[in-house]
Amino acid sequence: MQEAAVVHPDEGDEFFTDEGCHILELWRDADLTVARARVAPGGVTVRHSLAGVAERYLVAAGRGEVEVAGLEGWRAVGPGDLVAIPAGVAQRIRNTGEDDLVFYCLCTPPFTAACYENQDRA
Repeated sequence: MQEAAVVHPDEGDEFFTDEGCHILELWRDADLTVARARVAPGGVTVRHSLAGVAERYLVAAGRGEVEVAGLEGWRAVGPGDLVAIPAGVAQRIRNTGEDDLVFYCLCTPPFTAACYENQDRA
């Protein structure tokens, strides 16, 4: 059984990825990873998929557009929006605003580097 917890992330742990965004991992357990992602104005992430891992984006701040295989074209997103991405489905997100686009990535089962597949190199 999981114990109760309050997590205070250390901003110094945020890192820039080859995918084109900043990541700060907030939580990891046997069932779920939660990370905060940040895309700078004008930035776009690499088209990618997660093998065997479903992902959800919960937008906290900023404006952007997501492209998810199975949906037609780019879809506008903003604070409070949730994007559900099934396992193995290609996706990317771009910042269309003037401020950072900030969103939370919730992955089940937990994200690992081994599940990441760069679709732009495929």
